Amino acid sequence: MSRFASFEQNILKYVDLSEEELIRLSSFYTLKKVRKNENILSTGEVCTHEGYVLEGCFKIYYEDENLKEHILYFAIEDWWVLDIESFVSGKPTCMNIQALEDAVILVTNREQKEQLYKKIPKAEKLFRIMNQKALAAVHRRMINMLQKNADQRYLDFNEKYPTLAQRIPQHQIAAYLGVSHEFLSKIRKKVS
Repeated sequence: MSRFASFEQNILKYVDLSEEELIRLSSFYTLKKVRKNENILSTGEVCTHEGYVLEGCFKIYYEDENLKEHILYFAIEDWWVLDIESFVSGKPTCMNIQALEDAVILVTNREQKEQLYKKIPKAEKLFRIMNQKALAAVHRRMINMLQKNADQRYLDFNEKYPTLAQRIPQHQIAAYLGVSHEFLSKIRKKVS
């Protein structure tokens, strides 16, 4: 394993690659440092890169017409971060991706990814599986937002992101849950 061991272990969860294939796959990714509060994608831009989070935390969100943030998900260590629709279509995004902490990510662009598919055919299977899992997660999130009350969504948040509440401000968690900061305080008191 290389210095990107967590990245390679993540890959191996989905497909069986040789050491040579892992090294070749890793060569299609570049290390990028991102500062806290820096956007790696903003509304109106085209998502030209996908990233794998080695260190740090990102929020993926959109702003409504009143500039209220709605957080779709957080990307922490061992998670992938991008707007898949914009990345694949080349169309401008309606989302923002912002670092909530200083972060380190591995990035690749669309052209490199196409080359990766040609050089390592198993990579297409890898990303197909990961995209299916991501789509299932989006469906679960939508259903949870519709079916569960805020208390249940808060408990789900803590299960999904067990250490995140200590790393990010409470108003970020409230934006993820779709509640006010004050209502989140009430929920936290009630469930603890």
